[in-house]
Amino acid sequence: DKQGVEMITYEELHTQNHDITELSNVLLYLFRDRSMCDTGTCCELFYRYVGKVKEHIDLVEKNLYSKLLAHDNHDIQELARNFMSGSQEIKKIIAAYIKAWCPKKQPDSLAVAVHDRFLKESEEMFEIILHRIQNETERLYPLVKEISGDMEKAA
Repeated sequence: DKQGVEMITYEELHTQNHDITELSNVLLYLFRDRSMCDTGTCCELFYRYVGKVKEHIDLVEKNLYSKLLAHDNHDIQELARNFMSGSQEIKKIIAAYIKAWCPKKQPDSLAVAVHDRFLKESEEMFEIILHRIQNETERLYPLVKEISGDMEKAA
């Protein structure tokens, strides 16, 4: 059943992870300056970041977990389930963050009423996502490589 599964290389996954990391570092730098939070450029970068995170999570979900879940080793299946629940958690965190800080009336802006809290919640969200990327790189990708025996293509 290869329907909907595209060929994806580890290089592409690493590039996505690099882009997400870079954007989170730039955003965090901008978010520290209260006056930057209200700029269109900052908001555009933020929505680009969210889009890239969601796209990456969906790509990993579609392409990598099925191999691990189908494996006969229970520990490998469990790792896949943990990553899957982590994906759902990240989606919830992003949704809650957007609900709190991105006004519906002005979808291209950030509503930063309390800058300290905004910065703290932003730092926490970026930290969770960066930690996830690190786990993928150190644990998920090597495991999929080992199982598939393919060092280039993840799926």
